[in-house]
Amino acid sequence: MILFRQELGDVLRDARRAQGRTLRQVSSDARVSLGYLSEIERGQKEASSELLVSVTDALGLPLSFVLREVSDRIAVAERVTIPDTVPEGLADGTAPLVGAS
Repeated sequence: MILFRQELGDVLRDARRAQGRTLRQVSSDARVSLGYLSEIERGQKEASSELLVSVTDALGLPLSFVLREVSDRIAVAERVTIPDTVPEGLADGTAPLVGAS
């Protein structure tokens, strides 16, 4: 089973490690407890939108970048391809979302 919180935690941890930063540094900058951020990175806790913005700001990353990375990882696990552009009709609301009735 694919869990959003697990993929999100992996993306946040990968970004933090790529920057060579410790969990303590990011938790301090984000004003989030060390333990709670650790649980988020391990996919054990769901991050609120407010907390997620604090963490992405502390990492110097746009929220959209993090969410796109999570989406891309989930798409790989689901074996689907996400187009880089919005399909015609979807942007203007004339086409339903896939599976919408």
